[in-house]
Amino acid sequence: TIMSNTHKARLERRIAGSTNRWRFPKQPFTGDLLSLSQMCKALSIDFEEALRNPDRLYIPQIQKFFCENFKNKDIQSAEADVILECLGFKWELHQPQLFQSETLAKLYLKALTQGTTYPLRELEELLRAQSPKKTKEKSPAKRMIISLKINDPQVTKVAFATALKNLYMSEVEINLEDVLGVLASAHILQFSGLFQRCVDVMITRLMPSTINSFYKAGCKYKEEQLTTACEKWLEMNLVPLVGTQIHLRKIPQDLLHKVLKSPRLFTFSEFRLLKTMLLWVFLQLNYKIQAIPTHETVMTFFKSFPENCCFLDRDIGQSLRPLFLCLRLHGITKGNDLEVLRYINFFPESWLNRITANHYHALENGGDMDQLKDLNTQAVRFGLLFNQENTTYSKMIAVYGFFFKITGLKHDTTSYSFYMQRIKHTDLESPFVAYEHKPVSLRAARLVKYEIRAQALVDGKWQEFRTNQIIQKFGLTKLSCKSHILKIQTVGIPIYVSFAFIFPPS
Repeated sequence: TIMSNTHKARLERRIAGSTNRWRFPKQPFTGDLLSLSQMCKALSIDFEEALRNPDRLYIPQIQKFFCENFKNKDIQSAEADVILECLGFKWELHQPQLFQSETLAKLYLKALTQGTTYPLRELEELLRAQSPKKTKEKSPAKRMIISLKINDPQVTKVAFATALKNLYMSEVEINLEDVLGVLASAHILQFSGLFQRCVDVMITRLMPSTINSFYKAGCKYKEEQLTTACEKWLEMNLVPLVGTQIHLRKIPQDLLHKVLKSPRLFTFSEFRLLKTMLLWVFLQLNYKIQAIPTHETVMTFFKSFPENCCFLDRDIGQSLRPLFLCLRLHGITKGNDLEVLRYINFFPESWLNRITANHYHALENGGDMDQLKDLNTQAVRFGLLFNQENTTYSKMIAVYGFFFKITGLKHDTTSYSFYMQRIKHTDLESPFVAYEHKPVSLRAARLVKYEIRAQALVDGKWQEFRTNQIIQKFGLTKLSCKSHILKIQTVGIPIYVSFAFIFPPS
């Protein structure tokens, strides 16, 4: 008899639908185990967690109720339903707005049902009292006091007030200087709509001064949309923009590593990318310097280390090796630039010897780059930054005695085309200056594997245009000297245009 009574108090058998299933007879659950499991799946709630914490099942339902019935409606009374104690202040809130925040909803429901025998009955009465259909019968709700402790230093009074204001107004302006605090507040409040708005604002306001803090925020909250946006923005702007400002110092090493490995990385040349990286290292080691130093100052700094050991072999440089292994040093072919590599005593001798040997091999074999196979990870890169004022923009490049002109043309406000063209050394505009101390190849044809890529930012999203990977023989006649033309339509400015190529064995 005792066992029977215990069993009855715990579970009882009732008809549920067309089957006879075990179900909970009393609070907190009003359904059987199967329907509870199905409800958990629909609400993306862990079944075992729901058994331990039944309130989780009802918060989404109550949030949906208030969202559907009170959206864009004026507050009926100036009388607050809830007093929130937080950050040393008391904030007056109303039920329909409060339930947009899952954190505040939980605190409120906990306070509402505390000490009651049937907590879910209190919730049902709350919904019944708030139903728009029963406005006339509505009895005054309990005025609750809830407390929220916040230890995040990002959450200031102004930022938290902005977050609470967004419970009442959907288009509250979020200032750039407050956005990190509002994001942190939205995360603590579990206010998903506001959190996403902050992310959207941050993505559209990426710049050298914000890239570091926004990227760290994305990592902190595991917000992939934000971290990806930071990576893509820096891929385009590391060399032409961030690399010219003191904000370069704050770029985290892990972000830098991701960007350097990306095939989308924009640079004017491999040597310009190297200069940017050397400047980044210099700024890490000279934190008191608050202005961008000259290139000569940076070179002199690295040259000042004892010559018995290169910088990357020192303890201070070991952790930076992965960054410099991402660089395509074989793409540095100018004599003066190669002299700089040796002068600064930055790289291991084995690296420099390998670069020199590859250059000699290529020169002896008509430019063939036998060691280079993959265009995405090994190609020599050159770039054009096409700005608003440009209608025609071109640049001359020389590799192993072959001369090419990379060109961009603007046809109208949104139409552009980009291509590369082989130039005969005798046709250069300033022959003596252009190839003094440089080799000149007399080969009539040069096999080239190349790709042209153009990228522009439009409404916070990157547009990317590219040719296929093309293998073409570049001759010196009018019909054979020009590459495939990349034609694009975009309203984005500037346009980042990359020309990547290798000379396969021919």
